[in-house]
Formats: sequence, structure tokens, C-alpha cells
Amino acid sequence: MPTLDTYRKQAKLLMRWHRERDYSIGGRVRTLDRFKTLTDREILAMKFPLTLAQEIVAVEAGHKSWAELKAVAVDAAKMPILFVRDVTASAAFFREKLGFEADFLHGSPPFYGAVSRDGIWIHLRLVHEPYFAAAAAKEKSLILASIEVSNVQGLFEEFKARGVEFAQPLTKQAWGGTDFHVRDPDGNVVSFVTFRS
Repeated sequence: MPTLDTYRKQAKLLMRWHRERDYSIGGRVRTLDRFKTLTDREILAMKFPLTLAQEIVAVEAGHKSWAELKAVAVDAAKMPILFVRDVTASAAFFREKLGFEADFLHGSPPFYGAVSRDGIWIHLRLVHEPYFAAAAAKEKSLILASIEVSNVQGLFEEFKARGVEFAQPLTKQAWGGTDFHVRDPDGNVVSFVTFRS
């Protein structure tokens, strides 16, 4: 997924094309229902504020508004991506051990996928040798994904009941948070944390 910065640049490019009187802008503007009947000349003669350019970019990306696109782009930027040797097996671990759902597995065999639970998404990407996981195994404190949760104690107890092996048990940290760490089958360490005391 493109970053929010990429979408912003696209909107500014549309504004530049309009300012430079580039007729190709007409087709882009007509993607909005309220402008479907306008000619290229009418489009070039109208005002073209940033908000209109952003709306066009959002609609072209499959969203109803710039605000919706922005929210999705920001959320996507927060999604951790774990490098795994087997996307299907990794998704099964998150489903069976951690109570996540497999949102999608792409490819045959899958080379990319996503799992989610309670508004948390983790993406899984196939690599033949998860070099980050090897580094994480050597560095006890190297966390590859950190996920903030509201009830870290309850989640810890749930995972414990499911037989999850912890890289770090539930610990109240000096910096004010409470967390625990889970190591996936590829050695990726995922931290579940709450910042409330």
C-alpha cells in the first residue's frame, strides 16, 4: 500500500497539472460524480483547491474521502510485518496459539498474508532465511513487533492457558509499562504491552 506521503504527492501533482492546463486532468476530475458532465475546458477553468485534488486521489484509491484514506494509510503504516519461512504455518501459529484470524493468504503457496485480532493486524512475508529472526535470537531484547493492548494481564493469562511459550513473562517495566513477549516459530519476538500502571 502506498504511504500517506505518496498520496499527498499525487494530490500536489494533480494541482500542478491543473495549474499548467494539462488536459489529461479532465478524466481524473470526472471520476467524481458531480463533475462527470464537465468538459476538459470547463475543468481547467474551475478552481482546483488541494481538497479537491485529495478527494480525487482518495476515490481513485478506493476510498470515500481523503479522511478515510488518511486513516487507512496511517493504520497500515503501524502494521508490523514479520519475515517468516512459511506463511501458512505462521498464520496457523497466530490462529491456534494466539487467537488471531487469518485475514488473507496471497499466492500459491502463500508468500504474503495477514492475521488480525481485536483491531490488531500483523502482516506475514515469506523470506527463505528470516535473517531478522536469527539476529533476534542472538539479541534477547530485540523485539520485531510491539503491540499495545488494553488488558495485558488478561491476554497473558489467555496465552498461558493456550500453552504459548513466552520469550519474556509478564513484567512490570521501570519505564512504566507492563509487557510480555512471545516468540513465533521463526524466532520473531512480538511484545504485547500496556502503558497503564
